Amino acid sequence: MSTPRVLRQSLQRLAQHARCYSKTTTTTTTTAPLRTQPQRLLTAWSTTTQLSASASSARRSLSTSSALQHGHVDPPKPGEELYVTFIDKDNQTHRLAVSEGDNLLDIAQSHDLEMEGACGGSCACSTCHVIVQDQDMYDRMPEPDDDENDMLDLAFGLTETSRLGCQVHMTKELDGLVVKLPSMTRNLQASDFKS
Repeated sequence: MSTPRVLRQSLQRLAQHARCYSKTTTTTTTTAPLRTQPQRLLTAWSTTTQLSASASSARRSLSTSSALQHGHVDPPKPGEELYVTFIDKDNQTHRLAVSEGDNLLDIAQSHDLEMEGACGGSCACSTCHVIVQDQDMYDRMPEPDDDENDMLDLAFGLTETSRLGCQVHMTKELDGLVVKLPSMTRNLQASDFKS
């Protein structure tokens, strides 16, 4: 007699819950395949339901982790400001004082500039594409890695000085950086091309 897969999974989940909630009662688990031991399954199920019923009245404490604050940057300390200028799609310039280590995506989003960052800054899309206006500034940046180059291949309006904003972190060498936001973005991700 074969036990359906759904019933086996339910019994396994119940057994896991019983082990989690039971502090005074111990249960034994079988190592033989479940489908060959229907009697043990029924015994485990009845033990589990009894334990689950007694554990349902116990309170379980929950914990949370802090939320990732997208586009959040701390203001620079006095005297430690670095400056970056964004040229938006309407050719308006936005000169911003930023802190060392901030990336261009977070800076743009915290100042309500139109930069999407669909992947959350994980270098998995090209919606934070920026064009560095000065070749000398571009040369001061670390070389883009393979992941960034792969995503840049999907970017609209790619140029020789294109970078992803999530991968450009402000340093003292980049103080005075000027970047242009392209007129359009493509929300293509690497997962769009997997079969």
